[in-house]
Amino acid sequence: MRNVFVLNVGSSSIKYQLLDVEDGTVHGEGVVERIGLKGSGVADHARALEVVLEELPDVPIDAVGHRIVHGGTRFVQATVIDDAVEREIEALADLAPLHNPPGLAGIRAARAVLTDVPHVAVFDTAFHATISPAARDYAIDAEVAARTRIRRFGFHGTSIGYVSRIAAQLLGRERDPELRLVVLHLGNGASAAAVLGGRSLDTSMGMTPLEGLVMGTRSGDIDPAIPLYLAREHGYTFAELDELLNKKSGLLGLAGRSDMRELVNAANAGNERATHALDVYVHRLRHYIGAYAAELGGIDAVVFTAGVGENSSYVRRRAIAGLEFLGLSIDSERNNASSREPRYTSPDGSPAAVLVIPTNEELEIARETREAASR
Repeated sequence: MRNVFVLNVGSSSIKYQLLDVEDGTVHGEGVVERIGLKGSGVADHARALEVVLEELPDVPIDAVGHRIVHGGTRFVQATVIDDAVEREIEALADLAPLHNPPGLAGIRAARAVLTDVPHVAVFDTAFHATISPAARDYAIDAEVAARTRIRRFGFHGTSIGYVSRIAAQLLGRERDPELRLVVLHLGNGASAAAVLGGRSLDTSMGMTPLEGLVMGTRSGDIDPAIPLYLAREHGYTFAELDELLNKKSGLLGLAGRSDMRELVNAANAGNERATHALDVYVHRLRHYIGAYAAELGGIDAVVFTAGVGENSSYVRRRAIAGLEFLGLSIDSERNNASSREPRYTSPDGSPAAVLVIPTNEELEIARETREAASR
């Protein structure tokens, strides 16, 4: 089994890639957008998939990997899809109402057309199934938590799993159960993870992707009484609170813009809101690096990945500055160099490494799809 067709389905889009899992060759990739919207010409996900298959090169498809955001407590690894698995994914829709239903629509469309190959669901939450009970559970009424499935799940699992594996290779410690990594997936959505020996020990996102780091438009950690106060004293509805915390907060809320390059340029030009937003952003990053150093009992490497993590030398420099007591430091020339390859940004001989590893979620989904289909 070599060629895996990877599907990442949104409510009005399908992002796809057909790749050779052996050598990473991409045979075809693209995106279909505005599915089901007026004037798009693509009525639904079934028609969109037909369009995609018409555009793919004549390469045999050996398996289909579906990115599914939420696996709940049921799915802790990539899973071959049958009708029962479909029903269970559907039952998890309340935990990820914006993501699981379109993912399921993609599964149904693809299974109806590609009937002779295995289909595998790869879950963002699965990598974090190993987090400790102390990190997993919130301090609320245990019966309420159990009945309503409130707990930390974590996200970005395929990305964090991929870069953790590449980091171990880069460090020459592929099978070391004691390898201690802090992985920072920094994009518009952002999360941190403590990874011990390739297994997630803790992660910053919680029951939803709202918890944790400051993000492009999401608040990250706040006092949980703030939404109650806004509702009680200022009349905010549930919908308005959702909009505020998920779409109008984070860097956008602090500075009126969420693009990191624009923020850094504005801060360098003396914009006080941009400077303050970056201060808050970096403060939260350093908070989690320190917390995870305590949980791991030290750090062997900090790994930066995703759009901001891979491309912002400013964020990397400020996040690591002053952490020499943890063995961490930055080499300015290495940090400022541009490359799409996994690389060190720390000086030679540093007690702990600082790495930049471009993520490849499609390749990780393809790899997990092959493993699941071969079990």
